Amino acid sequence: MKKINLILICISFVTLAFSQEKSKEADKPIPQPKVSTTQQSVKINGATIPLTAKAGTMLMRDENNEPIALFGFTSYTKDGASNRPIIFSYNGGPGSSSFWLHMGVMGPKRIVVNDPQYMPAAPYKLVNNDYSLLDIADLVMMDPVGTGLSVPVGKAKFEDFWGVDQDIRSISFFIRQYLIENGRMNSPKFLLGESYGTFRNAGVMNNLLDQGIALNGVIMVSAVFDLRTLIFPPGDDLSYIVHFPTYAATAWYHNKISNKPTSVDAFLNDVRTFTEKEYMPALYKGDKLTADERSAIAGKLANYTGLTKEYWIRADLRVQAGEFFQELLRNEGNTVGRLDSRFKGINQDLLSQFADYDPQSSAISPAYISGFLHYFHNDLKVNKNLTYTTSAGGRPGFKWDWKHTGNVRWGTQAAITTAIDMAEAMTKDPHVKVLILNGIYDIATVFYGVEYTIDHMGLPKEIKDNIIMKYYEAGHMMYTHQPSMEKFRKM
Repeated sequence: MKKINLILICISFVTLAFSQEKSKEADKPIPQPKVSTTQQSVKINGATIPLTAKAGTMLMRDENNEPIALFGFTSYTKDGASNRPIIFSYNGGPGSSSFWLHMGVMGPKRIVVNDPQYMPAAPYKLVNNDYSLLDIADLVMMDPVGTGLSVPVGKAKFEDFWGVDQDIRSISFFIRQYLIENGRMNSPKFLLGESYGTFRNAGVMNNLLDQGIALNGVIMVSAVFDLRTLIFPPGDDLSYIVHFPTYAATAWYHNKISNKPTSVDAFLNDVRTFTEKEYMPALYKGDKLTADERSAIAGKLANYTGLTKEYWIRADLRVQAGEFFQELLRNEGNTVGRLDSRFKGINQDLLSQFADYDPQSSAISPAYISGFLHYFHNDLKVNKNLTYTTSAGGRPGFKWDWKHTGNVRWGTQAAITTAIDMAEAMTKDPHVKVLILNGIYDIATVFYGVEYTIDHMGLPKEIKDNIIMKYYEAGHMMYTHQPSMEKFRKM
């Protein structure tokens, strides 16, 4: 009996301690948002635009008005102007903060890089951004929870924000709340996302529309909507097909094409025709392809890509992106970039099948990160005790939930795509315009994959005509390339 009483006492003690701990957690005060306000300016086409910059956090609430996050942002609004268009902008990842777009092309200052060469160490050059859109629109750079200064508060946890649907929900919360708090609900509204930010855009534009917030336009920088186009799943040839034109463009750039055509655009039109009429049917035949047919198609694949005919045969006519990076310049001791295949770097393992790093990322990341942090804390005067997280990937437990419910008509998806969200939004709002910017040397989000997705959205012609495609002779971050940056502003 005494033993039973002792056990009951122990259980009661543990239960009390646990509930006290939970109570302390629930009673933990919600931290207050902090914003640094400074006066900035940008000079565009000879005119100086005075700007009020705000950098910090906003206390974000959910549907029940419960605080769930301190959401980090940097905004630029033109002094003395009211109801200008407003652009909400972010990068992708998932798990990337927005400093790439911020310091690459969107903000009043930009980082100068030696595209397509490696940057030396600091000092880095921050200059007036002549190519910003701040002369025609206000700007809000957003950092999803886990990046920048954005962290969960109250009962919320990081995993509540780390997933396809969770991310769409929280980004939509911020935009709606920002518009209300700043009296901008009646302003023309635009989204501009890069990479996974385009995948997010497709979901957010539909989510906002369901809340009664129609967008004037959505800008997709280096887009992907259907993940099947990127991941080379077993038994699915789509990724191989849509990557092939970018392999060919890369070979053209690095002079690996015999009798190289003068125009890369004309060359890619030829590659598209070959892909649709010969490469795709050959892959569809699978093991029914005869030895002679296999040899003939491998020879043509070699002519377009600079990889040998024997390599294509050994690869069963299917070369993954990482294999292509490593193989194209192997004999020169180099590997090419994933984000921008114009960049090349030292191949550290000439026997390896896959590339183990991205030369483009290595070439420019230190300049972007160091330059941005200098600007953020010194020009924008953000408290230096606050840590700006450039990538959520460095946080303990970071894991993305890839499930997406998508359109009710389709239910939960086996192959994750937000193209159906975009199609639904464009159908319900036939006025919204979508501008897609593609770098032809981008092997991270390939342009032919976007073309495939757009052609399979089932949109009537009058709605599909609202989608505009632009192409750049650069990569994923086309704005590192000076001619493309100039074209980016004109869009």
